[in-house]
Amino acid sequence: MGTGDTLDKLVVFLAKRDGIDKLVKTFQYVSKLAHWGAESSSLPELARRAKSWETASGLSRKAFRSGRFLTGFNALRRGPPPPGDEFGALAVLANAGEMVYFFFDHFTWLSRVGVLDPWIAPRASYVSAFGEAVGYVFFVAMDLIMIRRGLRRERKLLKEKDGGEDAEKEVRRIRVDRVMRLMATAANAADFIICIAETDPNPFCNHAVTLGISGLVSAWAGWYRNWPS
Repeated sequence: MGTGDTLDKLVVFLAKRDGIDKLVKTFQYVSKLAHWGAESSSLPELARRAKSWETASGLSRKAFRSGRFLTGFNALRRGPPPPGDEFGALAVLANAGEMVYFFFDHFTWLSRVGVLDPWIAPRASYVSAFGEAVGYVFFVAMDLIMIRRGLRRERKLLKEKDGGEDAEKEVRRIRVDRVMRLMATAANAADFIICIAETDPNPFCNHAVTLGISGLVSAWAGWYRNWPS
């Protein structure tokens, strides 16, 4: 792949809302790790700069996600799933959690930039993180179900001796889909740890290294999924 092709794909990637979000998320959690490292090494000025970078990146992401809750709302507006459709029920719960997350994230952002009272931020952040965690649980469940269905379909196709070229294409499609869903699962699991740090603080989840690595896993998995093929 030439430099020109890579640059073209980077331009397409950064033209997407999710592309910009993953880039800034990388800044946010790299700076979190840098802040921890500088504090551990007794470098107060570097730690201060890294913390400022982390805060600015986090607030920028919140501002950039304005209105994102409408995606989940639109999914819910389409109506409940048909009776007996377990996958559809999971989708409703996942989108509801995501909608709560993005909606209350607005109040967290407005409070932290001084538009709303400061006491609103921790409460809105808690509700936002709780909704986010619920959404991730059901999104992961959906991806695991689809991965299992794909594996069954792939085994069936591989057993068929006369499937021909169409069967080979279907197997390749299933494998690509599986990789993408595994990336989504990794990102959601990493973000779930970040949510736990907000809703149920503990020494492991709230450690800067845990949060930093989780954030980068989520960012880079999302980067992979959104990178132009």
